[in-house]
Amino acid sequence: MRTQEGTIDQAIVDAVGTRVHRLCRQYADRLQFHGWHHVSFVRAKAVDFAAHNGADRGVVEVAALVHDVNYLVRRNSPAAAGRSLRLEILAECGVLADVARWVDEIVDEAEMATRGRDISLEAQALSDADTLFKALPVTPVVLAHRYLRENGLSLRELADKIVGEQCDVHDEGYYFYNPEAAATYSRWATANLQLWQCIKEAVDDPTVVELLDAVAS
Repeated sequence: MRTQEGTIDQAIVDAVGTRVHRLCRQYADRLQFHGWHHVSFVRAKAVDFAAHNGADRGVVEVAALVHDVNYLVRRNSPAAAGRSLRLEILAECGVLADVARWVDEIVDEAEMATRGRDISLEAQALSDADTLFKALPVTPVVLAHRYLRENGLSLRELADKIVGEQCDVHDEGYYFYNPEAAATYSRWATANLQLWQCIKEAVDDPTVVELLDAVAS
């Protein structure tokens, strides 16, 4: 079943893309961070990583398209919260049931909060693409405030989440699975995590808290 060329026909991949794009536009106010700008970036990068690691391109592309539909179901939720909607979208677009379940498994496997060192090639490609979006130097500057609004989190809660979920994975050496991605983007990832560690420390300073309260009022 798993070939680099892809288990899923491109016409079906495109149908999934059209369906998810429509949902992202319809609910743009609820997907300020995880909207089409995020989905399309992860899709493009995941396909690139799949080409390098030999994963099933079509399955990876579809997984990238539906990996964050959980945010349409519930704010600040794990990927598994989107399973019913994810499978519904895939069925509507003609993805076979067993392949749809495989896609759903890949999405769960690739999730930052729970992923391990030894995950499938497809999950590695998806994970690296999603992780790169988090590690981009522009993300904390341009997009972090959107994540806070979308998920109803405070800056402290977001800093705790990022440091708690990502630092151990980074320190244990599998922040990126693709060696080229690790060589190219690890400096960005390290700087990003250091920034969030500093933010985590800063929000423990009462004077900083007063500053944030003043800005927010």
